[in-house]
Amino acid sequence: MAAQIHQLSLSPLTAHAFNADRSQVAVSPNTNEVHIYSTSGAGWVLQHTLTEHDKLVTSIDWAPRSNRLVTCSQDRNAYVWQLGQDSTTGREVWKPTLVLLRLNRAATFVRWSPNEDKFAVASGARLISICSFESDNDWWVAKHIKRPLRSTVLSLDWHPNNVLLAAGSADMRARVFSAFIKGVDDRPPPSVWGERLPFGTICGEFKTPASGWVHGVAFSPSGDSLAFVGHDSSLTVAYPSGPEQPPHAIHVLRSPTLPYIALQWVAEGSLVAAGHDCQPVLFTGDVTSGWKLAKSLDAGGAVAGKAAPPPPPPKPSGVSSGAASSVGKLKSEAFNTFRSADSRGSSTSVSALNAAASGAGSAGSLAGALGAVAGSGVAADGEIHSSHINSITSVRAFSLESPANVTAISTSGVDGRLCIFNVNAGTSAMNALQKGVASIRVA
Repeated sequence: MAAQIHQLSLSPLTAHAFNADRSQVAVSPNTNEVHIYSTSGAGWVLQHTLTEHDKLVTSIDWAPRSNRLVTCSQDRNAYVWQLGQDSTTGREVWKPTLVLLRLNRAATFVRWSPNEDKFAVASGARLISICSFESDNDWWVAKHIKRPLRSTVLSLDWHPNNVLLAAGSADMRARVFSAFIKGVDDRPPPSVWGERLPFGTICGEFKTPASGWVHGVAFSPSGDSLAFVGHDSSLTVAYPSGPEQPPHAIHVLRSPTLPYIALQWVAEGSLVAAGHDCQPVLFTGDVTSGWKLAKSLDAGGAVAGKAAPPPPPPKPSGVSSGAASSVGKLKSEAFNTFRSADSRGSSTSVSALNAAASGAGSAGSLAGALGAVAGSGVAADGEIHSSHINSITSVRAFSLESPANVTAISTSGVDGRLCIFNVNAGTSAMNALQKGVASIRVA
C-alpha cells in the first residue's frame, strides 16, 4: 500500500502541487476553488481557499524557489498567486496577478519553467500560451504557439534548458517546441533537439501507436529523451538523434490494462505511470535494451493474482431451494443478469461468471471472468484493493535529491485521495501482466 493516504476531499481531486519543503499542498477539488492545506500533527489542515476562478480549476503548479502558485481554469483564465500581508487585517493572504492568455476555449494544463521566469498554459483553443512577466504593466503576457496543433492540448513539460517545451494533445501527437523568448531566455547550448531555436520551432513530433490521445508527456532528467502515454494504453519513449535527423530509437509498450493519464521520471532509466488502473507502476529501460514493466508501487495492486474465495457451503439436506421457498423474492436468472449489469457492468449473471471461473482451472477467478488482468488492482471478488479506488489524475515528484533521483512520488485521484508512494517499495508480483508488457522498437 501507499506510505501515506490522505482523504482530502469527498469529490475528485483534479490536480495537486506541493511547495518546496512539502509542508503545504494545493489541490483542486473539482470546483472553481483551490484549497491549500498545511501539515500538522493532526494531518492536513485547510489554511487558504482561493476563489478567483469562475469555473473548474484544471491544473495547478507551485514554483519551489519563488513560492508562487499558478492556476488555470475552464473559465479561460490563469492567475499567478503570491503570498503577502493583507493591508487591512495584517493576515497572510494569497494575492492574484492577472494573466493575459487571450483564449477562447478552456485552459487545460499549466507548468512553470525550470527557472520560474515564465510558464506555459495548454488549452482547448489548439494553442499553447507562453507567459512572461511585464513589470511596467504588472501583468503576465502570452505569446502563442499554434501550428501544427490540431486539437486540445492536454499536457505539458519543460526541458531542463528552460527553452524547449513538450506538449501532448488530442490529435494523437506529442511534440517538442521551442519556447524561446528574447529578453527572458539566454541562448541554449546545442542538444539532440537542435541548435537554432527561434520561438515556435518544431523540434520533434511523435504519434501514439494506435491513435490514442496523448494524456501525459515528460522529458527525462537529462532532457535527451521524451516519454508520453496515450489513451490506447501505450507508453512511448523516444530518443532523438539530432536536428532534422530520424530518431535514434523509439520504444513502444502496449499494456493490457486501462490507459495511463500521467507520468513522472524518477531516474534517467526509470519512470512511473498511473491513470485509470488506480495504481502507479514503475517502468525501467534504456535506448539499447528497450523498456519493461518492473513493478507496481502499490502492494494492493497484486491482489488480482490471488485465488477466488471458496464457494459457499452446500445447503443441508431437506432444505428446498426451489420456487416454493422463493415466493415474493427476485431470484430469477433474468434478475441476476440485470443486477450484474447494474453493479459490475457485465452482461452475464454472477452465477454464470462463477461457473466460468470454476471451469478455468486453478487460475480461474471471478475477476478473470470479468476480464481482469493480474496486477490490475482488481481482486478475485471483483473489488479494487489498491490505495486509490478510482482513477489517478496526477503524478508528481515528492521526495527528490535531484530530478535524476526521485525516491517518492505523490498521486491524486478521482477518489479524493492524496497518496505518497516510495519508489523503492511496492511489489513485483505481477508476473501475468509483466509477460504481456514488453517494448517494441519501432524506429
